[in-house]
Amino acid sequence: MTLWTVLWIALPFLVGFGLYLLPQGDRSFKLINYRALALGVTLLSLAYATTLFLQPAPLSLSLLDSFGVTLLADNLSAFFILTNALVTAAVILYCWGTDKATFFYAQAIILHGSINAVFICADLLSLYVALEVIGIAAFLLIAHPRTNRSLWVALRYLFISNTAMLFYLIGAVLVYQTHQSFAFAGLRGASPEAQTLIFLGLLVKGGIFVSGLWLPQTHSEAESPVSALLSGVVVKAGVFPLVRFALTVETLDPAVRLFGVAAAVLGVLYALVETDTKRVLACSTLSQVGWIMAIPEAAGFYALAHGLGKAALFLVVGKLPSRNLTVLGQQPIDTAYWVPLALGSFSISGFPFLAGFSAKMLTLKQGLPWQVAVLNGAAVGTAILYAKFVCLPHCRAPRADGWAAQPGLWRALALLLGALLIANLGYLDAYAPGNIVKALVIIGLGYLVHWLVIQRISLALPRVMERFDHLVGSMSLVLLLLFGITWSWLV
Repeated sequence: MTLWTVLWIALPFLVGFGLYLLPQGDRSFKLINYRALALGVTLLSLAYATTLFLQPAPLSLSLLDSFGVTLLADNLSAFFILTNALVTAAVILYCWGTDKATFFYAQAIILHGSINAVFICADLLSLYVALEVIGIAAFLLIAHPRTNRSLWVALRYLFISNTAMLFYLIGAVLVYQTHQSFAFAGLRGASPEAQTLIFLGLLVKGGIFVSGLWLPQTHSEAESPVSALLSGVVVKAGVFPLVRFALTVETLDPAVRLFGVAAAVLGVLYALVETDTKRVLACSTLSQVGWIMAIPEAAGFYALAHGLGKAALFLVVGKLPSRNLTVLGQQPIDTAYWVPLALGSFSISGFPFLAGFSAKMLTLKQGLPWQVAVLNGAAVGTAILYAKFVCLPHCRAPRADGWAAQPGLWRALALLLGALLIANLGYLDAYAPGNIVKALVIIGLGYLVHWLVIQRISLALPRVMERFDHLVGSMSLVLLLLFGITWSWLV
């Protein structure tokens, strides 16, 4: 298993950088090879995640004993790796019939490999390297269209990401100064300053609470397949270490849960007043990563359900005739697009027979009483905002133009939505009569509020906190808040 793990980690980088060494002759032959190699890497990740699920015990590898550099692959890692494999494979299938160049596939696979690395890191140093590679690869994918707008959004993302990782690096050095080890366990007994700095860097990277207000503009302005990667898996690279911290260091668990619940509520509030389809989905991601973080014991399953559903939604909305929900409400969309749009929305809302339902019920079952009360309210808000998509008018297209002409989209959605149906079997205990009634009541209440209230009012939250010149300032405010919380608990 050790050799298998090393090969699995190294292969995406070998393939990503090796794509440029392939013959540069016939373009169609060249692109087919790129796609096939990229897809093969994701299938290997799928096989590795399956192996982890079948492992009787976690796999731990010590790379540098004197520095505490360690890899840890367990059931939690398996869920996140599986999400990464399925979402990346869907994006490759989506782009299969397009003219994406070598550069796009190379960066997508490098991004895939670096995200995988995060999911098995058990030390602060390896995690830092992996997160920095993710930031560079994501920047290059966002900037890939090379328009003025995409370049600005990409540079904005890179600056915020690098600033956050600077905080993180200082915290990691302080942990090493205390224990002479970079292992996650070193956070136990580390100074409040070190824990706070590490927390802030990961909160920004994961798009959590106020530190995640960079997320809506970045995810909404990127190309649809890149948005699917960003919301489906990239933000989870910041959430996963926080979940691991909460499960490893008991004193950090309350802070992780608190910020998770706060993010779940804040994201819903932002999404409720949005009318741009991609911004609604991006703000919803700000909320859903909070759900992942709020109850660490159920984080893996919820991350899988969210990643599949959100990737499917971003791929579909990229094919709609408009991004404005008001415009879409006045002109019916093709039913062929509405069906996957509704399925993805229902899953994230927690409708039975989809993975989102099982994940939500598992999360609420394992939450603390105060968390369950707040998250039930956030669940109603989630149902309200996804009613915006489900209630869109639709009809069969008069001619087979959209759906039939998009084989890549069909393959990607078949993979994602099929996985949503299969993953639903992961927690069959969710299908207690009380849970089904509760889910239907929450969704019904959400749709009722949508029809009676949301459709009748026009409200917009100020976007001043999203402005570039305020983002670093907001990170500083969160730093002070974090410091106060950790200080009160640890001192």
